[in-house]
Amino acid sequence: MWGRFFLAAAIAALAFLAAAPDAPRNDFRFAILGDRTGDAQPGVYERVWSDIDVQHPDFVINVGDTIQGYNDATAGSEWLALQPLWDRYRYPRYFTPGNHDIWSAGSRVIYEQQTKRPAFYGFDYQNAHFTVLDNSEAADLSLSMSDQQMQFLARDLEQNQARDPKFVFFHKPFWLIPVKFQTSRFPFHQLVKKYGVRYVVSGHGHQYVRATQDGIVYLEAPSTGGKLKGQGFEQGWFFGHVLVAVHGSSVQMTVQEVGRPFGNGRSINP
Repeated sequence: MWGRFFLAAAIAALAFLAAAPDAPRNDFRFAILGDRTGDAQPGVYERVWSDIDVQHPDFVINVGDTIQGYNDATAGSEWLALQPLWDRYRYPRYFTPGNHDIWSAGSRVIYEQQTKRPAFYGFDYQNAHFTVLDNSEAADLSLSMSDQQMQFLARDLEQNQARDPKFVFFHKPFWLIPVKFQTSRFPFHQLVKKYGVRYVVSGHGHQYVRATQDGIVYLEAPSTGGKLKGQGFEQGWFFGHVLVAVHGSSVQMTVQEVGRPFGNGRSINP
């Protein structure tokens, strides 16, 4: 008798769960920081963090070049100098290595100690997945990712293929030339397309650039303090950050220019 009762109760519970609508698995926002250095402009990085704090994102991720670097003897102190600013805001931080962050074996050790993360890694946030790659020491004219990074990316995406959306971050945007000429004939693009990556985000150029290829959005984040190499808001030469809102499988990006005295507080909604 009791066995039949518990069986009936279990069947009823399963039926209820099957009939209940699935709750949305993604409902979060995060901020993308561009390059702080490459001749850091005083006060800009601090002002961008102030702007981000108003928006209360769930976490912050950058595209590299956090310190000026290129000196193993002073690298550690450069990282430590930024800690009071980060302690003021307390948002979870994810880092991407840039050429100003890693340029030698010693600087790689310091980078991983200070960021408390390896130079390349993957992480989940709710049902979304993020892959951070390291091409900090690649030649600027290289049009590909190293074999090591491609192998890691393939494994990481294979293990997380059911997650959506998927984002890939790395510093140097080797994709600029092939995507500009609307070609998908490069191995990196074929790999991310295979696994349904929807956004590829880089930095390095200190210019906001957005392009699409086969439905994949390629983005170069605007400078978050690194010296601008050109002029004109419409051409992407401005200081700012990107706010990303993820709801279910929907992704909305808002590119936000920093306010005065470093900018006019304009925004772009691609």
